[in-house]
Amino acid sequence: MKDIYDPKVTDELIERINQLKPDTPALWGKMSVDQMLAHCSVAYEMAFTNIHPKPNPLMRFLLKAFVKKGVVNEVPYKKNLRTAPVFIISDHKNFEEEKARLIKYLDHTVVLGRDHFEGKESLSFGKMTSLEWNNLFYKHLDHHLNQFGV
Repeated sequence: MKDIYDPKVTDELIERINQLKPDTPALWGKMSVDQMLAHCSVAYEMAFTNIHPKPNPLMRFLLKAFVKKGVVNEVPYKKNLRTAPVFIISDHKNFEEEKARLIKYLDHTVVLGRDHFEGKESLSFGKMTSLEWNNLFYKHLDHHLNQFGV
């Protein structure tokens, strides 16, 4: 798994994002490219803002017990997996705004660095290591950039 905290890796991701166009078609799935960019920002919103509610204790237990490993390990996501409700973007978004917002989140992650994420609480999964945060961020974004052929 590539290191999201490495500026070179972030530059590579940003280069891939910049290859997207408002009409870039998905190779699989139902999202448009603007929806995908907004969807990818949700993971960062959950890490950096308070706009998403914390799951109730039972849901959090279930997420930690049954979902976390698949999200933070190094095994790539399969195509067409079910999306958690908070990540579903049903309306269309402004492509340029969503692209800029996602890039801003990527840059912010690099500036904060690995140490910031060590032991940082996830809304869904509790405390995570910086490696788990890395895998969550990189694997998710790489999956969706591949979905749009970049």
